[in-house]
Amino acid sequence: MQPVRIAAASLCRRAGHFRDAAAPKTRRMQKIEHIGIAVKSLETAVPLYEMLLGTTCYKTEQVESEAVSTAFFHTGDTKIELLASTDPEGVIARFIEKKGEGIHHIAFAVADIWAEMKRLKEQGFELLSEEPKEGADNKLVCFLHPRSAHGVLVELCMEKP
Repeated sequence: MQPVRIAAASLCRRAGHFRDAAAPKTRRMQKIEHIGIAVKSLETAVPLYEMLLGTTCYKTEQVESEAVSTAFFHTGDTKIELLASTDPEGVIARFIEKKGEGIHHIAFAVADIWAEMKRLKEQGFELLSEEPKEGADNKLVCFLHPRSAHGVLVELCMEKP
């Protein structure tokens, strides 16, 4: 087992992932805050996910600026967010048209979204907005372009102050 760890650490070093050795030891990405799932209809998806997860939807909310309706579920320390478009030309509608229903993004909780956006931009990640936006569930959010993270849409989210 040890040779695997050494090989993995060596690979990370070669890829430059340890260049932050002098940085503060605080965790920048605190935890997976939620996983976003694009669905065509909350009316059909919410009951399905209630059965699947064995819990009830604790909150629904509309985010007008993104033309999306959301529904949230707790599952352990993480949440599941269902996203349905409220506009046929909205980002979720376009996503579903192109890729079908399914996982849309993974969101990480951060303590300071502005500092994290600055750090990631300096490291070459492409942000989809220069400033955090108002998101669902009382959050400020910023997305990283999927091409910056091997095809994964990453969301940073922070509880509004």
